[in-house]
Formats: sequence, structure tokens, C-alpha cells
Amino acid sequence: MPTISLPDGSKREFPQPISIFDLAADIGPGLAKAAVAGTVDGKEVDTSYTIDRDAEVAIITEKSPEGLEVIRHSTAHLLAQAVKELFPEAQVTIGPVIEDGFYYDFAYSRPFTPEDLEAIEKKMAELAQADLPVARRVLPRDEAVKYFRDLGEEYKAQIIEDIPADEALSLYRQGDFEDLCRGPHVPSTGKLKYFKLMKVAGAYWRGDSNNEMLQRIYGTAWGSKKELKAYLHRLEEAEKRDHRKLAKKYDLFHIQEEAPGMVFWHPRGWSVYTALEEYMRQVQRANGYQEIRTPQIVDRTLWERSGHWDKFRDNMFTVESESRDYAVKPMNCPCHVQVFNQGLKSYRDLPLRLAEFGSCHRNEASGTLQGLMRVRGFVQDDAHIFCAEDKIQEEVSQFTDLLYQVYADFGFEDLIIRLSTRPEQRVGSDEVWDKSEKALAEALDAKGLEWTLLPGEGAFYGPKIEFSLKDCIGRVWQCGTIQVDFSMPGRLGAQYVAEDGSRQVPVMLHRAILGSFERFIGILIEHYEGAFPAWLAPEQAVVLNITDNQAEYARKVEKTLTDKGFRVISDLRNEKIGFKIREHTIQRIPYLLVIGDKEMESDALAVRTRSGEELGVMSIEAFAEHLAADVKRRGRVER
Repeated sequence: MPTISLPDGSKREFPQPISIFDLAADIGPGLAKAAVAGTVDGKEVDTSYTIDRDAEVAIITEKSPEGLEVIRHSTAHLLAQAVKELFPEAQVTIGPVIEDGFYYDFAYSRPFTPEDLEAIEKKMAELAQADLPVARRVLPRDEAVKYFRDLGEEYKAQIIEDIPADEALSLYRQGDFEDLCRGPHVPSTGKLKYFKLMKVAGAYWRGDSNNEMLQRIYGTAWGSKKELKAYLHRLEEAEKRDHRKLAKKYDLFHIQEEAPGMVFWHPRGWSVYTALEEYMRQVQRANGYQEIRTPQIVDRTLWERSGHWDKFRDNMFTVESESRDYAVKPMNCPCHVQVFNQGLKSYRDLPLRLAEFGSCHRNEASGTLQGLMRVRGFVQDDAHIFCAEDKIQEEVSQFTDLLYQVYADFGFEDLIIRLSTRPEQRVGSDEVWDKSEKALAEALDAKGLEWTLLPGEGAFYGPKIEFSLKDCIGRVWQCGTIQVDFSMPGRLGAQYVAEDGSRQVPVMLHRAILGSFERFIGILIEHYEGAFPAWLAPEQAVVLNITDNQAEYARKVEKTLTDKGFRVISDLRNEKIGFKIREHTIQRIPYLLVIGDKEMESDALAVRTRSGEELGVMSIEAFAEHLAADVKRRGRVER
């Protein structure tokens, strides 16, 4: 007679074993209809799973993140089934869940075409409509190898051969198709209603370029039609906002083959970059950071002592000179310790906050490069805080306040926070890890912030907090981080004199708010769709004359506003005023200042915004005050 404890704290007793589905039906018919899987004592299981003991049980529905993952995994199987029915000679390999969807890799004699994708998606819909039951069975490893080899599925047989011989494997069958999988899966294909195939790409078998090239079909799946529609709309918006297209349209930067992954900044793009850099410089200075600059190329021995040579050697650019090996720095932290080490520090010198707009280079694979989002040369808003152990929580708390302030200035207020704790391979004692993890958690809790725990995802040298922001179309970008490091300061000989006169190794907090300038600007371009707020815009205003008669006055207005520190240009071309207004509106310049004879005679401006709003006639001084107020507001969301 199993007693089942439910998430709401209630308990239910049954005279005999009961399945997850029947439990859901006992709770309510609506829950049974929505159920796609369940958990028994924390382990995910199918709805057919029978509970024969006392247990803590939860029903997983299509509305939960766990349910969505089950739906996506099951839709990958639906894709494989459709491919096998349409292309029987195709071999299946692997089909995992990924962010927002799934993929499945196939070996087939010819490339799949867009027409093939349409046919496969249509077949998937037919199989879903058929509402085929999904059934699980278990086979010993060797029997599973023979089973798939007899089917001609050599890739699947190879996968199973790598599994220990004493393991039993689960297989899931729907109709005539059966696949190897750990599960769980939906009870029937009728649960899979809202999906779409997205594209085909190449992928090497097992990710090894020496192996055969397979075909990877990507798809997305959701729990409702509304969610699928919203996702496809986000993709359309993302395509429209692609920073590489907007960079060309607004003349911001380019990247070319002679310098892969390196950015050629154009004047308009560099204006955005320098505005961002100066802002961060002011913010950091106001929060107790001292700016430094360290070398680009450093002897290999420093990277060996810091531990980076062993872990990052393949991603480092190297150079040899006079029989010495050097590395172009991929990160700034070892160099910052060298600055700390100059002159013996006292506890009175701590915390010491060293910041650098450090230019770094990493030898990323060419196939992974993506505009500003993934580059080989980049600049970080990097800083390292050297402090005593008992100051970790205080420093993390101050950093969190600073990060929220900065993100709000860019209009980002919806943040996701994750705390990553000790991995299996790590340095330092459990006692030290206990202290640092507790300090990070308490710093977040003290501010009433919601956060998610990521067990085992910390760096080898210490735990970390990651801050992700959501852009205007709901995409999540991980940018900010603060990491506790007990390893590197000691490895590189950092010490300070404690209050009791003893020599102590400082804790080193690695922190960044924007991450890399390049990637953050890419995010901003897409978030604003090129319409930067006035404080970041390449040109904050453009002066437009109606006829040549106002040209001299237009130059005077441009100079007056430029002398006040604003970024202003003038367009004195012999073109119709309507043409000039349209052109600069398309270029997303925040303010258009139109000058005719009437404005010139009254020493004024007709002010128009890029959105077409007429702000009326203002004096030069009044407009300067208006623009200054707009710049001061930055990108903050108005309430």
C-alpha cells in the first residue's frame, strides 16, 4: 500500500501499486490530460511508471520547463521516425534537446533539401495526429547492439558499444520506429502538436572533423500554439535586428577575411565604443576602482605559473622572440596580480580594486566566429578585487549594486542570476569553499534577489555568480560575473601583511559587468535596433538648412552645440529638406534641427525627433538643456 507525498504537502494512500498517469487521474482529469511525465523521489519517469512504494511524487505537465524538455526530446524522436519513413536508407545517430528546441543527426547519401524538410515536417504532423502510443522496454547492452546492427543502424550500434557491458538500456517504440533513449518520453505522439523544423546543417560524427559528415536537422517545439508563434516572431525580430546587417546599414564596423574575428571600427561605431568606455571609466572611478594598463604579450612562464598554459594553450596566440616563448594575453588576471605584487601591501590597503579595459585575444575556431558576438580580439571591462576572506560578502554586495545601476542605465531591468558552486575538480579546502559559497549566497539573499543554484558549475578555483540580462525580444545574454579565486594569488606570490603582522594570501575576485565591449555593443545594436539613446548615439543631433541662405547660421549652431560637448553634425547639401529629414531619420539620429529663415531670424531651431515628433521651436540654449537632460537620463526605462 504505497503512500504518496505530493508537492503541496498532501498525502494519498493506495491499496495497490499505481502508475503516474493513474495518480494524475486520481488527482483530477485535467491533470491527467496535461501530464507528460513525472518525478519519483526526484527522478524523472514516464507516465506509465508504476509506483509500488512510499515516495515523493510530482506530475510533470507541458506547462513546466521539465515538461517542455520532455516534449522537445520526444519531438526529436518524432523527427527521426518521419525521416526513416520517408528515407528508409537514412541512419539515425543522436538527437538531443538544445536551447529552444532539438536536433537530430542523420547519415544519408545526399543532402536534404528545403523540399525534404517540408515533407518531413508534414509526415511528423501525420504521425502526431495518429496519436501513436510510446512504449518503453529494457534490453541488455549486447542485445541492443545486435538489435540495431540487424536494423542496419551502424551509428547507433557504435554508440551502444561504448556503454559498459553490464548496463541495461531503455528503448522507446512508437509505431514501427524504435530508438535508444534514457527517457522519459510523452505517453503518445498526440502530445506533440506545436513544432517546426528550422534548418539543415552539417555536423561531423562525434564532433570529430576526421569522421564522416552527417546532416543535422534543427527544430523547435513548444507546449502551446501561442508559445510557438511567439518564438517564431522572436526569430523574425532577431533576423531583422542582426547587428551585422545593422552595422552595414548604419556604417558602424566591418570584419574582413584578412583579420578573422577582429573588428574594423568605423567612425560612427567607434563613437559608440568610446562613449561606452568613458561611461564605464567614470562609473568605476566613482566606485573605488583604480585603472591600470598591462602588456599585451607576456612570457610563457607567467601563464604556466598561473595555470592558464595547461588549460587554455590551444586558445592562445603565441610568438617566439630571441629564443623565448610569449603568449598574447587571453585574459588579464595574471597581469593584475603582478601589479598587486609591486610593493608589500598591508591590510589597510585592502580591498584593492584594479580595473583595466584589457585588450585580449583568443584563437577561437573560425567556424564559431559570429560578428561581434564571438570574436578573436576583444576588450573586457575587467577588474580584480583583492580582499580578505571576511570581506567577500561585502564586496559582492557592492558589486551587485553597481551592476544593477549600470544595466539600468542601458535600459535592462529584467535580470537572471545563477550561483555556480564547487566542481569535482577544484583547488582549495572544503572549508574555504563552504565560506565562499555561503558568502555569495548571503550577499544575494541580503538584497532579496531571486537566484538559481547551479551545482558543480563553478570554476576550478572558486564559485561564481553569473548575471544574465533579457533584451527587448526576450533573448537572454550572460554578461556580468563575479568569481571567487583562492588559487591564483597564491600561485603568483601575492601576499599582504595582516593586522596581526602575519603574511596572508588575499582572495581575488574576478568581476566584469559588460563582459567584452564588442559583444555588449552587438547586444545593444540588436536591442535598440540601431536607434541608440541620445547618450550613446554616434551623432546626437543633425542641423538641416532649408536653403543656402541659412548655411552660415547652421554652422554656428553646430559649433555652439559641439563646444558644449555634444556630438552634432550639419547637412548643408543642396537637397530638399524632406529628403534630408528622411535620410537622417533612417540613420536613427535622435534629433533633427531644421533651420529656415524664420528660425535664423529669431536665433532658434525647429526641433524634431527621429520618431517624427515635433518638439517645436527652441532657442539654442533651450535645446542644449533638453539634450543634456536626455543624455543624463541615459537609457533608463521611463515610468
